[in-house]
Amino acid sequence: MEQQDGKPHVTAVRKNGDGDIVELQLSSGQVVGYKEAQQMAKSDQIANVNVFKGRDGDEHLRSDPDGLEDNNLDNLPTF
Repeated sequence: MEQQDGKPHVTAVRKNGDGDIVELQLSSGQVVGYKEAQQMAKSDQIANVNVFKGRDGDEHLRSDPDGLEDNNLDNLPTF
């Protein structure tokens, strides 16, 4: 479902053998790589996600905090 502001949101993820998210599927049907999704989040093109700098010094993508576990990126369905 599209967000009210018209921006797509993440509906599913693809993980590598280590369990790291490598691609994201958007509600628009578009599939984007992790780095592309980070850039899209930074430019406010994807709803409900943000980029933060982790303790490892790298930037990471995460869902906006809302108190729900089922919409965390790691908990989304895979495709």
